[in-house]
Amino acid sequence: MSLEVQDLTIDVGGRRVVDGVSFSVPDGARVGLIGESGSGKSLTALAVLGLLPDGASAGGSIRWNGRELLGLPDRELAQLRGDEIGMVFQEPRTALNPIRTVGRQIAESIRIHEKASKRDAATRAVAEASRVALPDPERIVGRFPHQLSGGQRQRVAIAMALACRPRLLIADEPTTALDVTIQAEILELLLSLVEDDGMSLVFITHDLAVLSQIATHGVVLDEGRVVEDAPVQQLLTSPASPITQALLRDATATLWRPGEGGSR
Repeated sequence: MSLEVQDLTIDVGGRRVVDGVSFSVPDGARVGLIGESGSGKSLTALAVLGLLPDGASAGGSIRWNGRELLGLPDRELAQLRGDEIGMVFQEPRTALNPIRTVGRQIAESIRIHEKASKRDAATRAVAEASRVALPDPERIVGRFPHQLSGGQRQRVAIAMALACRPRLLIADEPTTALDVTIQAEILELLLSLVEDDGMSLVFITHDLAVLSQIATHGVVLDEGRVVEDAPVQQLLTSPASPITQALLRDATATLWRPGEGGSR
């Protein structure tokens, strides 16, 4: 399955914030959307799943496996979310329900999309918690989000997104709120899960150093437009756009040093 975004526009309150963005994600590819805050990268990702904020409207085309998603009824989009396309958000504290145990939240999509019984979904939730390397998964599924660390909450969010084995994962700056050590662990976890499942990945970040660890191709956005579209190795070694050059200078993650560029 593949994702094709063509001439995407997004208007918010009468102002165009994404203007003619095009890129593709072939089956099994790992593509990064990179740019500074306000470049339109997160809105682009939200448009794929019909999750744009109130007052925003999208034009152009977003096709998933040949099926047009723009204009699709929310009921049909809801069937795709978590089933064929999963999403991990930047801040798990706001993405998780504070009054439900994390096990119940992991099990929810399994019950919805796979019509599993409550008992079977609960058993699967423990297995998914183990898969994302949460400690003592049998016990941790009974905890609430506020009882977990930031890194553990993000692992729960990843387990929720991948519980039904989607074919595409969208990860919207999933390590930004974490310290560098935990950031490295989450990136390694995401990469291993994506490779194990053979799924496609859209990874959103403002940090080229982070992008180099997980994506093989990068789409650079600035003020809602694509300014460069190239393999990550090329972005690291010979960036053509002044925007990409600035991102390279500003790369701050300790995960990467010049000369080591490129994800595996």
